[in-house]
Amino acid sequence: MTTAPTDERRRAAGRRDAEATKTAIVRAARYLLARHAHGDITLKAVADRAGVSPPLILKYFGNKDALFARVMNFETDVDALLDAPLDALGRHMVRSVLTGQAERGVDPILRIVFAPLHGDRGDILRADFRTQVSERLAARLTGDDAGLRAELAVGLLLGLGVMYGIARGPHVRAADIDDVVDRYGPALQAQLDPPAP
Repeated sequence: MTTAPTDERRRAAGRRDAEATKTAIVRAARYLLARHAHGDITLKAVADRAGVSPPLILKYFGNKDALFARVMNFETDVDALLDAPLDALGRHMVRSVLTGQAERGVDPILRIVFAPLHGDRGDILRADFRTQVSERLAARLTGDDAGLRAELAVGLLLGLGVMYGIARGPHVRAADIDDVVDRYGPALQAQLDPPAP
């Protein structure tokens, strides 16, 4: 004998579905934002890519500007990107960018590359990137020139992300992720570690 789901279980299932739908919408908006100017992207295009209706986007995000404000925010992505001990952070960051691209087709920070496409919104994207990525990384570093070292490390990471995700370098894409982490991680870690006295 089966029993009908309780109201609580139905609500929990509805919350999971809502979160999955929001995630699909954000992913679709990020995809389009990485390929088109902000002004050229319609809610219908986002909805079509996400497999939802435009009114559902409005229900969850309010309007296009609120959706893109969330898409331009790096906070959640950076939580995962920086989630490693400092002495292992270089390898972790490289792995994070590569697995994001290889497994999910997304990059936690690569959308900064497209800031010039977005006019005034690009200025917001750049400001968010500086405070939420570069400055947050610098705050974790010890020793002299933490800000410079953080920006150099992020620059190395973006270069790898561009080669893998945008230029689609066949050798990088064909290489085993562990091999790339072993080769590229130390270069990134060299910027994160304090300079020798």
